[in-house]
Amino acid sequence: MIPIQKAKSIIQKHIPLLEVETVSLNNTGNRVLAQDIVATFPMPMFDNSAMDGFAVRSIDTKGASKANPISLKMVSVSSAGAPSDVTLGHGECVQCMTGAKIPHSADAIVMVEDTSGFSDDDNVEIYLEADSGKHIRIKGEEIKEGDLLIPKGRHLTPSEVGTMATFGYGKVNVFKKPRITIFGTGNELIEPGRELKEGQIYNSNLFVFSELAEYAGAEIVLRNVVKDNKESLRTFLSEALATCDMIVSSGGVSMGRFDYVREVFLELGVQEHFWKVAQKPGKPFFFGTGNSTLIFGLPGNPVSSYIGFMEWVWPVLRTMMGKSKEGAVIGILKEPFPREKVKYRFLFGKVWMEDGKLVCKPSNKKGSHMLSSSLDANCILGCEPGERPLKPGDKIRVNILPWKTIEKTMGSQ
Repeated sequence: MIPIQKAKSIIQKHIPLLEVETVSLNNTGNRVLAQDIVATFPMPMFDNSAMDGFAVRSIDTKGASKANPISLKMVSVSSAGAPSDVTLGHGECVQCMTGAKIPHSADAIVMVEDTSGFSDDDNVEIYLEADSGKHIRIKGEEIKEGDLLIPKGRHLTPSEVGTMATFGYGKVNVFKKPRITIFGTGNELIEPGRELKEGQIYNSNLFVFSELAEYAGAEIVLRNVVKDNKESLRTFLSEALATCDMIVSSGGVSMGRFDYVREVFLELGVQEHFWKVAQKPGKPFFFGTGNSTLIFGLPGNPVSSYIGFMEWVWPVLRTMMGKSKEGAVIGILKEPFPREKVKYRFLFGKVWMEDGKLVCKPSNKKGSHMLSSSLDANCILGCEPGERPLKPGDKIRVNILPWKTIEKTMGSQ
């Protein structure tokens, strides 16, 4: 049994960075960028109107008011996609729509609400003195050409995809998705939807693994429940080792009579780097490598598997895809946290903001079989070994679940 930090250090030495591929913008969702995205032009591309109204020379509106309107001659119309190329002279204006290019010599926009309005008349009355620059978006004021927009390693969301489309990127370089095998073992496992017989349980872990792997951006190549039979395991794992970047198992790595997973991996030439980690839950934890394939053997208990995936597999998938590393978040406990004397302790928990501070509490359900402890959780709390429980007010490491939110107060929870 090795300490958790030593185990992480060993894993870190074996994480490969995946190759890069070019994909169309339509296929970039939930991918990781493998290039910097820079502005191909300034934004705005030209001086344009922020309002519907009239482009004017501010000097021509001096003293204008509702009681003392100033009449200007409308000489053209400028709209988005159909700019006017006129140059304003003394006493002239151009009808100008939102987003339209500002005509030459104009230095302000008077909103239509501060005029006699749009009409077919040649003249318009101005009811407000305009300051130079009013309601004009200046070329490049948001983004200059060549500015870094999105750095390499960013997880692509609708915000990034929309920005790339705005600047004309039809194709981009992304890291390939990790090809992953997930499997469980046990003659007692059956698929949800079937009738349970005595001694059977539903296969829940693989559904959790599938959701987590796909959310992380991986491609699931093989997914199966393998019976407690060495030949079946050997056939399945031989294919997985030949085709995948990662294999994640649920169960079969402990000391049970029919726990064959570790044994079969070793028979297939997998190099074992450690087996058993000083953590709770999840002490029976296997990590090995076979050629370029990373192998994670997680326990079969639901909470052990779930937390094991998030604490060990998830960050490795992120690193393989070139994602930026995330630093630890520290929260302040509102309730006691049970520590172990020699093991790192994990529990599902709840974290929220209170008086400007990140505060948290562990789940009341602490058994490694109690998957319902994840239902109201939005984080995993982690604590170094110690002689006594942590007290309210003590600090603790918080791993916020990426699909969850942090509320400002606990409310009724």
